[in-house]
Amino acid sequence: MILALFACVAVTTLAHAQTQEPSTALISSRAVAMNPETGKVYAVETSRNVVSVFDPQTGSRSSVRVGAKPIAIAVNAATDKIYVANSEAGSVSVIDGKDDSVLATVNVGSRPYVVAVNPATNRIYVSNTFSDLITVIDGATNSTTTVKAGSADAIAVDSKLDKVYLLGYEDTNLIVLNRMPSIVGRIPVGIHAWGITLSETTGTLYVTRSGSSELVMVDEVSGLVTTVPSGAIPCAVAVNPVTNMAYVANHGDDTLTVIDGTRRAVIATVKVGLRPQAVAVDPKRNRVYVANTHSDDLTVIDGARNSVLKTLNAGKNPYAIAVDPTSGQLYVASYGEPALVIVDPR
Repeated sequence: MILALFACVAVTTLAHAQTQEPSTALISSRAVAMNPETGKVYAVETSRNVVSVFDPQTGSRSSVRVGAKPIAIAVNAATDKIYVANSEAGSVSVIDGKDDSVLATVNVGSRPYVVAVNPATNRIYVSNTFSDLITVIDGATNSTTTVKAGSADAIAVDSKLDKVYLLGYEDTNLIVLNRMPSIVGRIPVGIHAWGITLSETTGTLYVTRSGSSELVMVDEVSGLVTTVPSGAIPCAVAVNPVTNMAYVANHGDDTLTVIDGTRRAVIATVKVGLRPQAVAVDPKRNRVYVANTHSDDLTVIDGARNSVLKTLNAGKNPYAIAVDPTSGQLYVASYGEPALVIVDPR
């Protein structure tokens, strides 16, 4: 994990130096999330130990006090609950989306780093930075179980197949969990893998390998593994489920690699801003958004032509993005003030 921090997110020291209160928490691309059912947006403010909430229906902003150094957030749209991993508190705060109050605080062990939700089973998965245990929270009771599955730097959930994929930077395998939870598979993806996303439409996992400048594609059913070249230090990946195009943000050479998911081949390389760290897709409008952490902006890309449409201001050191699938509105987690930046892409 520590090596991954330097490889993919060298911005951390710079970003913390520009905030009022430096944070010891690790950086996470899961710092902002929205509930597509309610439209509400949630973003962690690590330095203030709060979650920022924006309600687009009323235009109101509010803050919810959580545990020490919140680092990552996930939303269960089915239950309207929000789960916040508090890095220094060793806990997960459970927020009620109806009134944005903290319903419960669940102890999950030292240094929780990433949190993910399976809305179909109402289970929440939490990894810890320096532990080989994964904590599973029952969303109905907030009771916990643990499974010894290694230290995961990223988690992907397939709600259709009821499978959970754990990605560790120092592990050469993608760990597969079932509902119990127990390990049911290990998929070789190589060392120094960092970013992960899943297309439930095609049943394909996408994993960026930062150390070797590659994207690994894994077929969930057949287990077929394909490697596709990317740019330098690929940090994040997103997929358009409509066009089956994958987009890889390359932190090391300021580019975006466009990969045809059907042909499993690179079809374009697009120049973006400085040190891109996050990428998001708006399938409805076929737009791609890249958060350029060192140039304080977002690159807007036309998915049909693979060309840059515009560059938008995105606050200080933007590092995570959420897209409203209905309105196309962009929500960006930033290390500046405010921590939640609202960007109109029009």
